[in-house]
Amino acid sequence: MDRKALRRVAVGLVMPLFVIGCDLDLTEYNPGGLTAESVFTTPEGFESLVNAAYSYTRWWYGKEDGFSISEIGTDLWMSGAGDTHPALTSYQHLDGTESAVDLLWEKLYAALNLVNAGINRIDEAGLPTSLRDVREAELRFLRAFYLWHIVETWGGVHFTTEETQGVITTANRTPVEKFYEQIFQDLEYAVEHLPVTTPDYGRATKPAAEAFLARMHLTRGNYQEAFDLAKKVIEGYGFALLPNYADLWRMDNLRNSEIVWAVNYSTVIANNDLRDPILYPTGHPRGGNNGHLLFGMIYDREPGMVRDIANGRPFNRYMPTAFLLDLFDETRDSRYDASFRSVWYANAPTRPAGMNLGDTAIYITKYSVPDEVQQSKIYRFYDRDDIYRPDGSPVQRLRYPDLRKFLDPTRPTVQEQVSGRDAFVIRLAEMYLIAAEAQFNLGNKALAADYINVIRERAAIPGHEAEMRVGPDDITVDFILDERARELAGEQLRWFDLKRTRKLVERVRMHNPDARAYIQDFHVVRPIPQRQLDAVTNKDTFTQNPGYN
Repeated sequence: MDRKALRRVAVGLVMPLFVIGCDLDLTEYNPGGLTAESVFTTPEGFESLVNAAYSYTRWWYGKEDGFSISEIGTDLWMSGAGDTHPALTSYQHLDGTESAVDLLWEKLYAALNLVNAGINRIDEAGLPTSLRDVREAELRFLRAFYLWHIVETWGGVHFTTEETQGVITTANRTPVEKFYEQIFQDLEYAVEHLPVTTPDYGRATKPAAEAFLARMHLTRGNYQEAFDLAKKVIEGYGFALLPNYADLWRMDNLRNSEIVWAVNYSTVIANNDLRDPILYPTGHPRGGNNGHLLFGMIYDREPGMVRDIANGRPFNRYMPTAFLLDLFDETRDSRYDASFRSVWYANAPTRPAGMNLGDTAIYITKYSVPDEVQQSKIYRFYDRDDIYRPDGSPVQRLRYPDLRKFLDPTRPTVQEQVSGRDAFVIRLAEMYLIAAEAQFNLGNKALAADYINVIRERAAIPGHEAEMRVGPDDITVDFILDERARELAGEQLRWFDLKRTRKLVERVRMHNPDARAYIQDFHVVRPIPQRQLDAVTNKDTFTQNPGYN
């Protein structure tokens, strides 16, 4: 098939079939002249296929498009001055031409095609039986993973478990329930056949499959099943919450006891940019985890400051809502300071009079501070009134407390856009939160509070554990969402959380001034890419999602 024909293929399958992983742990076998048939019919080639199937996770996790479609346009984040996806952030003028929606549709369907090919052809590969079952389980885990992102993002769109060969020009509309039927089947197979541990960090394991299955059961309202699986992951495999929440984000501590599954990037930056003329001739997304770029405010234009590696390269894409900042009581909850920066220290050779290297150069607070106090400081002082109006709308979009979770002080240069930081997809803390939400929906608020208190006590500043505990009467859907925000802000779950709890429209209207005037009930799914609609011949049956132009 020539390249022009590839671009005409329907349902987003416009990528060549094989995309190789860029990770040192999932080592690829890439002999010269590798063909599609040798991939399917040799053990070594099939290993390349499985590794390639993992690589598509990197188009979403740790990338700007994925952050914009999963965190932005919620109650937690508004546009920074550098936002490149304002339609996703505000829902104003959101349609099928939005670039992140278009790209991720393409990549998710390319991933689906790849895993379908692998699952249906695995018996041709000559793998030993024990390895064959594990590799099929990995592919089924990944198929469930990609199907979930598709169905939750776009609803009941095109569904297939067959490999696409040649040009197809029609797409189907499949009920959401059919997607979930396949998701549950694939995850149950994965749970049965995956190993408990793996020497290749980043591969799916039995507890990862159980944890993701718990998330799926919660999404579909199967609360007892969600609780049982979350409890099993909490108790059955030796995972443990780190004593200090801030330690989760240290670059020297990424592979820790709390991570159930991560999308892993190479700390050797060059390996995140691998190219191969056969396995991914159309290229791979630039580099590793880009989260460190996206949440940073413009610190390097302030007196006493220059851009440096430690403080990051600020792309200024997203700023927190006042609501998000106000969720924290930083006098007792360590997660505020572990998640957000309030102070920047002078690092420039030229500084205001009286300011030494290492002194405070910028201080930003979510509280209102009298003008005379601010004016008494030699450093730049931004208080709440400098950031937000009384209704929460931004006064300006350049300077605010910014998210520090994804900073990478190990990058080799100031200008480097690439980070080797792994993207945490499932943390043990989420299992406690799933268990709590499931028990709340089962009518047991006391047990729900117990699970939430484990998270809150870990987050407590020493000596404030009792103040952080909550009781059964505190537990509501909104409290659970607030706690998930405090624990998981920025971790690419928020849009799905709000959709699952049927709170997306309500909470965006309450807490996101950028979007409150524009969000509508139909925004619980995203628009189908216009490029896709233009490509199909059955335009009368495969139409845009309701509400979108």
